[in-house]
Amino acid sequence: MSTVTARIPEETAARLNELAKATQRSKSHLVGEALAAYLETQAWQVARIAESVDQADAKEFATDKEIKAAFAKWGVDIDQIDQDNLDS
Repeated sequence: MSTVTARIPEETAARLNELAKATQRSKSHLVGEALAAYLETQAWQVARIAESVDQADAKEFATDKEIKAAFAKWGVDIDQIDQDNLDS
């Protein structure tokens, strides 16, 4: 186990204290859990960004047909959007 010291705003400290009491967990446990979740999310995002950059470098872009199909799943006709923008 490693020890980390951090400065946090008073409001955050108060909220941490309240949660520790409500859950009967130590503040250290809660901070450790929160940090682990944050690091996992950030690692996922960094990996996806790197993957996307690699795809762009390899010129692996979605076709117009694939883009239209993706928007159509949400009921959006991008041809209509394009026309609306041209009319504006």
